[in-house]
Amino acid sequence: MSEPRSAPTVGQVVLGKRLQDLRERAGLRREEAAKVLRVAPGTIRRMETAEVALKIPYVQLLLGAYGIGDEEARGFVELAEEANKPGWWQRFHDVLPGWFSMYVSLEGAASLIRAYEPQFVPGLLQTEDYARAIMFGGAIGHTDPDEIDRHVALRMERQALLERPDAPRLWVIMDETVLRRPVGGPGVMRAQIERLLDSTRLPHVTLQLAEFASGHHPGTYGPFVLFRFAMPELPDMVYSEYLTGAVYLDARPEVATHLEVMDRMATQAATAHRTKEILNDLRKEL
Repeated sequence: MSEPRSAPTVGQVVLGKRLQDLRERAGLRREEAAKVLRVAPGTIRRMETAEVALKIPYVQLLLGAYGIGDEEARGFVELAEEANKPGWWQRFHDVLPGWFSMYVSLEGAASLIRAYEPQFVPGLLQTEDYARAIMFGGAIGHTDPDEIDRHVALRMERQALLERPDAPRLWVIMDETVLRRPVGGPGVMRAQIERLLDSTRLPHVTLQLAEFASGHHPGTYGPFVLFRFAMPELPDMVYSEYLTGAVYLDARPEVATHLEVMDRMATQAATAHRTKEILNDLRKEL
């Protein structure tokens, strides 16, 4: 049986979907493909849904059964070998829960990230001191200094995403609560606000504040993140986190509802220009 992983890389997800497409184009059912490998049909399903790593000998046999030519098959195998390499974040496996590993993989592959955050500054925009203060406050359920250092290091390394030449567009809506609730003291909050102001100068970052004065909005049920990808094999996906885990939604009705909510909040929230003014005013208060 193929080797299981705690969370698939995006490359495995894409290639799994391509394998399924090739099988269906060849007119084969999973049961028929399983006979080629002499495995249970469930193994084919797990390969196609990226629940397991792609065993190269299995991939080669399937491509042959699907009628794929030698040159195309060699290209597919090269992609599979690359996709099977551990993501950089797996160096943090000691503190990174499996349900969040997938998030980091999706984050790194997205072309657009839209986030609503009602409580804290999003991780991609946090300062190191702010992140550490949140974690010491119990946001992750642990206060061991070494473990917190590892979590902070992971968060800071994730932020390199915004410095890439092909950085995704990041569009964040935060509730005013995020800036009104003190985290780590005035100095930490002042530095965090300066970090947010710096981020608004990046051409691929849009920041909006949902002010108290604007009243109730449809996103008050909780934080969520919407990912969009340049790869056609990957549909839009929504990530919603709770205290001990998270859910990933890719069904069209669910994604469409979250997208509509995000659009309505963006219309109701302070504009990006007004948000900069608010941040400047708050910095002066601190």
